[in-house]
Amino acid sequence: MTFISRTILPTPPAVPNIFPFLSPIASSKPTRNGTQIQCCKKDEISSNNPQRKAAKQPMNNPSRNPRKKASYGASRRSVIKKSFSQEQVEFKSPLSSDPTVGIIGGGMSGLVCALYLEKRGIKSTVFDTGIHGLGGRMGTRIIDPQALIFDHAAQFFTVTDPKFAEIVDLWSKNGLVREWNGTIGELEAGGCFVPLPPSPPRYIGINGMRPLAESILSETSMVNVVRPCWVSKLEPYNGMWYLSEKGKPCGHFDAIVIAHNGKCANRLLASSGLPLIARQMKRLDLSAIWALLAAFEDPLPVPSTGSAFPFEGAFVKGIDALSWMANNTTKLFGPQSSGPHCWTFFSTATFGKQNKVPQESIPSTTAEKVKEAMLEGVELALGLQKNTLKKPFYSRLQLWGAALPTNSPGIPCIFDPHGRAGVCGDWLLGSSLEASALSGIALANHASFLISSLSICGLLAAKSNLIADYFQSGGTCPDEFAVGLQNEFQPLKGHDIGQFPGLETNKARDLQLTT
Repeated sequence: MTFISRTILPTPPAVPNIFPFLSPIASSKPTRNGTQIQCCKKDEISSNNPQRKAAKQPMNNPSRNPRKKASYGASRRSVIKKSFSQEQVEFKSPLSSDPTVGIIGGGMSGLVCALYLEKRGIKSTVFDTGIHGLGGRMGTRIIDPQALIFDHAAQFFTVTDPKFAEIVDLWSKNGLVREWNGTIGELEAGGCFVPLPPSPPRYIGINGMRPLAESILSETSMVNVVRPCWVSKLEPYNGMWYLSEKGKPCGHFDAIVIAHNGKCANRLLASSGLPLIARQMKRLDLSAIWALLAAFEDPLPVPSTGSAFPFEGAFVKGIDALSWMANNTTKLFGPQSSGPHCWTFFSTATFGKQNKVPQESIPSTTAEKVKEAMLEGVELALGLQKNTLKKPFYSRLQLWGAALPTNSPGIPCIFDPHGRAGVCGDWLLGSSLEASALSGIALANHASFLISSLSICGLLAAKSNLIADYFQSGGTCPDEFAVGLQNEFQPLKGHDIGQFPGLETNKARDLQLTT
């Protein structure tokens, strides 16, 4: 990769300062603690083709227009936002003796990252857009006054890794999770149900998934949470990252963590000074899934399971509009519970893509069409005649526009030591709650996990203590801490609603034994 280098001196911005809390620097003489910025041509970032002709010099080449020298206290110029070029920031100033980390995203990965940073004595602030609460895909919706409860994102999870097992054991001791012993299986059109084996154990939140996110925070004393907050700009200046929400300052940090993904993360990174991270994030493909929450007065006529109780969850096969259905009432409160029956229905990824609209403003015609198609899918799955399913007395439709990854680099985390920025999330390893937690642990640099099982370079085993070890090194020899900036993506396998480590393996083994 060819770079055009220049040094930005830590002087006050030439344009009005968008961070009023920044103290002006009296002297404008050059110092040794400047910030190195390298302009990477877009063609060179996106391709290694030696036949490609050399691109023209970036429009912000200081030799062409010295008066337009960029300053990392000023707004980005439109030419960079249009991705003609992306400036790579390189912090040269020494790290603070008491560093703080800004974490953008309060799902499982971001929260676990904050928890494990604290275990290494590092403070952090978590910014999350959630109005109802933290947790990301660990979402639970409670409807009052009927006291209806729905897990409307993650339905259950499995445990195969010792580090994740430690977290789940603590949840269990605190009475937050238990094994889901209800019958789940595969349901084909016409009501043909095949139960899955009980192993590996499947876990659910006793009061839904969201309390699990809140419990992670309860273990911390050095983690600050700001929500709802939609960080809209990252600004590197004078050795720190300055975050803002629509022009409103959100604080400054020694390092940042991107713990969310999708178009919002891509927009945030487009002119951040982190071209290598931005490139990796743009490679990520995400599915769209519709979630229909529906409450019925009476139990649904589900097919027999061969046991005394009907199934509580099913992976639906062969129906375009439906990939999963689960009875939250019996799952959370037992098969003999009375009262309304609260079901969560998920569409397939194909159906989600075919009917995708802006999730912030779903047209009423689309909502009605999707709801009708999904309820027809329920009838078809249960083997009922059309229009014989009783209408739910309550329903709510939600589109997860960036539901789950369909490809992955197969690494625990991404870290750019020159820009002092990292990325964590389930998509780096797969699409499970366990993958999300392991990614947060890896980036927070508390402890290593079985890197060899990830089929990646063994050198990463020495890098599993990334951010904390990087801070302890004082930021020297940054290249030794670079992880995941060049890894290629591979397609992911799994259910439309995610992966469940161990479940697929046991299912394949049982099918082989049956054959």
